[in-house]
Amino acid sequence: MKSNMKSLKTLVIFCLALILAGSISISVATARSTQTYDIVIKGGRVIDPETKLDARRNVGIKGDKIAAISKSSLTGRRVIDARGSIVSPGFIDLHSHSLDLPGQRMQAFDGVTTALELESGGLPVAQWYGQQAQTGQSINYGISAAWTFARIAAMIPEKRKIEPTPEWYLDAFRYPRWTTDVTTPAEQAQVIATLEQGLKEGAIAIGVNAGYVPGVGGKELIAVSELAARYNVPTSTHLRDWSLVDPNSSVEGINMTIGLAATTGVESIVCHLNSTSLRDGAIAAKMLEKARAQGIKITTEAYPYGIGTFPVSSAILLQKQKDFKERIGVDFDRVRLIAKGRQIVDEADIRREQQADPGQFIVLEYLKETDPNELKILDTTVTLPWAAIASDAVPWNYPDGRIITGNVWPLPENAASNPRSAGTFAKFLGRWVRERKTMSWADGIKKLTLIPAQTLENGVPIMKRKGRLQPGMDADITVFDPNTILDRATVDRSAQTSVGVQYLLVNGTVLIDNGKLDVKVKPGRPVRRNVT
Repeated sequence: MKSNMKSLKTLVIFCLALILAGSISISVATARSTQTYDIVIKGGRVIDPETKLDARRNVGIKGDKIAAISKSSLTGRRVIDARGSIVSPGFIDLHSHSLDLPGQRMQAFDGVTTALELESGGLPVAQWYGQQAQTGQSINYGISAAWTFARIAAMIPEKRKIEPTPEWYLDAFRYPRWTTDVTTPAEQAQVIATLEQGLKEGAIAIGVNAGYVPGVGGKELIAVSELAARYNVPTSTHLRDWSLVDPNSSVEGINMTIGLAATTGVESIVCHLNSTSLRDGAIAAKMLEKARAQGIKITTEAYPYGIGTFPVSSAILLQKQKDFKERIGVDFDRVRLIAKGRQIVDEADIRREQQADPGQFIVLEYLKETDPNELKILDTTVTLPWAAIASDAVPWNYPDGRIITGNVWPLPENAASNPRSAGTFAKFLGRWVRERKTMSWADGIKKLTLIPAQTLENGVPIMKRKGRLQPGMDADITVFDPNTILDRATVDRSAQTSVGVQYLLVNGTVLIDNGKLDVKVKPGRPVRRNVT
């Protein structure tokens, strides 16, 4: 009897334990199912290039981070219905010169959540970041230490006090010595010291805009590359040489940049390979691929346009007409003044403009995208699977040439820039991915997100949280309609936003809401070397 009672007691205890365990299990499951997220993005096609996820999922966001990616339904204080849309990591632009509010807002409609000024950069770095923070920014922002700024300050006494503005830089074209001459040992030492100070203040790269400084020597570029390697940041390089013919061809410029990466150990980003290689895109791409196969740390970016932009007094446009045609492959009548909205007529015309307003921006059509043969040339650089897409966006101008800054929105209809300042990413996805099917959606998105993040993350830890759609990553997210995403900006009407981006989240804050920009929020944060 005692034995039976003992057995019964044991059974009861066991059953109670099962019940308790079950109740605990039930309560945990209930807690999980009733967890409330700040925002839930429901039912979209979630594409994460790093994990290769490409499936219908729900995304839960807590604060400024992605908290859950789930097949099951999630509860949110706000639910965004993304059915029929692609949910992607926010697009990252490695090459934008348009980081004021108007430029950022135009890029937001292009799906960009992080825009970085790497090619030209700026100085002083701390002052620039301070100004951005004080103004407040729509999207994330960051800058390289500007080699050209350091060179101008070292070589031009009239310009020694550096200001982190486009106007300060463009005014320097009135003093051509900094573009044509080799630095003295003392000047070179000052350049390196100035750049190092910029890195200490948080610059995320060194911008080596050598295409505007054909007089630079190899020793100076070695010193700059060695400095970047010591600080574990890349150089973002506009090739020194830009031409279809030797000597000083673009092929030679690429070879020099590969050599600098190989001999100094620096990681080098070749800027806008599409434009700097001109009609030699296939040769340029093959050179870079062979260098990468040998372990040299070099990569590139490109934009899906056959037009480039730079100041009218850049060295390439100072050449005689015969030399320009031979080296670039087009005549001066392919040059268009952006703010004035007209084509250059002849050599006399461009010389007048260079004298009157040397810093004004132009558009140069070096390839006709409507020509199938020339479009194939563009494809050789734009479709490289390991290379990023970047805009090379330039500031927006009023018709009188003044740069549009401040809290201006919407942009005036007559505002002017290169159309890539508004439409790069939507054009790539709409034309190259959807219409021409040159690659899958997943591979196309990778070129806009993961690849640019990985390009910087070794020296800039914050980039390890960007370009991915995973729990714990920054909630920078682009939700777009794959059936409609497309650019609208043209050379004649550049101030037209892209279409198709339905929602844009920057650090968990909704910036574009059902296709409309919220001008009251400024959720952008700094991307900085010493900020985690």
